[in-house]
Amino acid sequence: MRRKSSINIMGAAQKQDKAGKKNNNTAGGGGVVGSDALSPIKFEAMFETIDVDPDGKKFDRVSRFVCRSTPYGDAEVTVDVNVDVYPIEVGTKFTYVLASTLNTDGSPEDPTTFDQTAGKESLADEYEYVTHGKCYKKTEPNDDADASEKTATYISFGGLLTCLKTDAKAMSEVDVDDRVYCLMRKIGASER
Repeated sequence: MRRKSSINIMGAAQKQDKAGKKNNNTAGGGGVVGSDALSPIKFEAMFETIDVDPDGKKFDRVSRFVCRSTPYGDAEVTVDVNVDVYPIEVGTKFTYVLASTLNTDGSPEDPTTFDQTAGKESLADEYEYVTHGKCYKKTEPNDDADASEKTATYISFGGLLTCLKTDAKAMSEVDVDDRVYCLMRKIGASER
């Protein structure tokens, strides 16, 4: 089977696992998922968009979304999305994942190439929107001026920015200078 090719690895088709069930290992409020040391997933949560472009629209093809985790609302993500490729609206619910690699076994990949046509199963097969970037800043709870109990993690995906605020333990596996994949999949009515 040949996967769709595109720049920035966006638009991968959502697939089901071999048992025919959706991969549904989302941590409710967000956090580290899976006990396997080689798990590629460093953070996973379900979010709902609550606002779009709070500071006004800056770019034609990109919107900034403010999202709160569901059902508990203890994590918040502000994420830039190329809405020409992946349209989202206020009220959209989606699964949000940060992963260290697209290899399903957690093994590292060759940092110089990504061959989407290799025929090998990939974490991207399970998601609709995938970007790759680098964590450039992380504030610990005691570093915040407002003394909140959340860690803020900042990631740049080729200029598309993300700020993820959640408890420090949930983001313990993502550090400054780490390269990570952001994977998103809308939650359909049948999955709610």
